[in-house]
Amino acid sequence: MNKKLIAIDLDGTTLNEQTTIDPLTIHVIQQLRKQGHIVSIVTGRPYRTSYQHYDTLGLDTPIVNFNGAWCHFPNHADWAYAYHKYLSADLMHDLFQLKDKKEIQLISAEVGHHVYTSSPYIPYEDFFPDGPEAAEPYTNDLVAQPTAVNVFTPSQHLQHKIEKQIIKDYGDKVEIRTWGGKAPCLEIVAAGVQKAMGVEKIADYYNIPQKDIIALGDEDNDYEMIQFAGHGVAMKNAIPSIKKIANDITDYTNDEQGLARYLAKYFGIELT
Repeated sequence: MNKKLIAIDLDGTTLNEQTTIDPLTIHVIQQLRKQGHIVSIVTGRPYRTSYQHYDTLGLDTPIVNFNGAWCHFPNHADWAYAYHKYLSADLMHDLFQLKDKKEIQLISAEVGHHVYTSSPYIPYEDFFPDGPEAAEPYTNDLVAQPTAVNVFTPSQHLQHKIEKQIIKDYGDKVEIRTWGGKAPCLEIVAAGVQKAMGVEKIADYYNIPQKDIIALGDEDNDYEMIQFAGHGVAMKNAIPSIKKIANDITDYTNDEQGLARYLAKYFGIELT
């Protein structure tokens, strides 16, 4: 079998409902690496909430964060294929003006290794893996270009309402991805950004053709990545639009070791 690039989403795919990685998944990923395949995390999360899972899997490969806005190789600062797309500071300030709307629980801006927030609200347990004190309060005099701005709402219904307003006001400047999950979130990055950009860069680096790319995901932000891959796989728990374009669907959900069981079967890995 040719060497494959296996691009894995985190939430709803690699992570279970407790947002952890079970031992079977770790075992399968380790076996894939021993077979000579490349496994890369491709997530909407910032690096500050994904490096823990990168380390748990024992990876030494490039990673894509912020839905494709940042592609980098941890511990390889001079990696030639790296890129980083930013939003303007003015746009960030405009988006933070929405913070007083009753439909919004929290707005956060990701700037480098810092996160600036509109309130002390914590949307989900590991949003601040280093503790809520790691967040810094947003102020109008912040001078920075964020990689992403996140808008959290109490429900998906309210999420759609806010999304429509942002598209109306800034549609030509931003790319918006929705995440349902336990904490509905609008992930806002620069226009044109999507996960497939990062996957293509990693494939180029390892000289892996498109037909040998396998991508697994479950949500709206995985759409282009699954469509781009030679073999796109939707999780059993994926939203309908992802299942519609995928080449295959796992037999099990992310909470049933779906990714591990699918890849073990595909690559002939014995499950212990």
